[in-house]
Amino acid sequence: MVLALAKEIEMRNSEFQDEVVETIYFGGGTPSILEISDLKLLIDTVYSNYKVVENPEITVEANPDDLSKERIIELSNNKINRLSIGIQSFFEDDLKMMNRAHNSEEAKECLEFATQYFDNISVDLIYGIPEMSNEKWLQNIETALSFNIPHISSYALTVEPKTALHSFIQKGIIPQPDDEVAQEHFQILVDKLSENDFIHYELSNFGKENYFSKNNSSYWLGKKYIGIGPSAHSYDGEKRSWNVSNNTLYLKSIQENKLPSETEILSKTDRYNEYIMTGLRTIWGISLDRIQTEFGKTYLDYLNQQAAKYIEDHLLFVDENILRTTKKGKFLSDGIASDLFLLNLE
Repeated sequence: MVLALAKEIEMRNSEFQDEVVETIYFGGGTPSILEISDLKLLIDTVYSNYKVVENPEITVEANPDDLSKERIIELSNNKINRLSIGIQSFFEDDLKMMNRAHNSEEAKECLEFATQYFDNISVDLIYGIPEMSNEKWLQNIETALSFNIPHISSYALTVEPKTALHSFIQKGIIPQPDDEVAQEHFQILVDKLSENDFIHYELSNFGKENYFSKNNSSYWLGKKYIGIGPSAHSYDGEKRSWNVSNNTLYLKSIQENKLPSETEILSKTDRYNEYIMTGLRTIWGISLDRIQTEFGKTYLDYLNQQAAKYIEDHLLFVDENILRTTKKGKFLSDGIASDLFLLNLE
């Protein structure tokens, strides 16, 4: 599979001829279990086929049980300069309920080692867990802060079909996640991280100055990107493409020198809706000047009309011709965005 990934990187270099690679991100599944030689091969293939900035952000996603001290040292001795670690919780009962492979001690131990070899670390935390008190959630945040982690991504618990969690809820072993509890946890998170000099730069992401995720910020700012491997998505500003998810079909296509992808050309309305969704989730907001220039007066008039009621309810505000969510509106930003969407104006 690694050789196929390297070959796809080579096959797609013409798509990025006029661009410079700023970030390389190994995510999806558990890329940290790849051999160091595999990661190095893929990074070197990017360097030999694309223009790369002098000091790109190179991130590896990992779970705590993948990150022994030896593994962390191996990763740090290469071009990798950022770790994104799926902690989720520092409490044993939460991890068991979410069917995580690691335990609480492994979560803390891997951060002890990781912070010795990496400055740029992000951890994932889950809020809105059934029966989690506000005090327990605050302890989770404080434990992460005790390791001087500069970036935290935090998401509300979601229940996927055919998972252990879904089964527990169906059997009445644990209750359904409560939206009001999730909102309380979210506000505790925002307040606590703000007190500790984190910038809430995207709905689910908090970073200290100079520690925002450059990779994810590229998505939210509408930059071009190429996704490599089964199920990976790519975007060039006008078209979105996605690779086949089946590993066998993916490998067969690459062996035949064919890109295993489908492509969709985004309409103006699609691009408007995506900008509204990403803009409201971030500190950069929605530029009304950009709406006027890129989409036209009809779109701008519609946006202003739809946004007016949220401005009146103190959920949105306009500052220097940028539409943003208020502190009160941030948790509701996805719902607000959907009300600003257009079905079609073309």
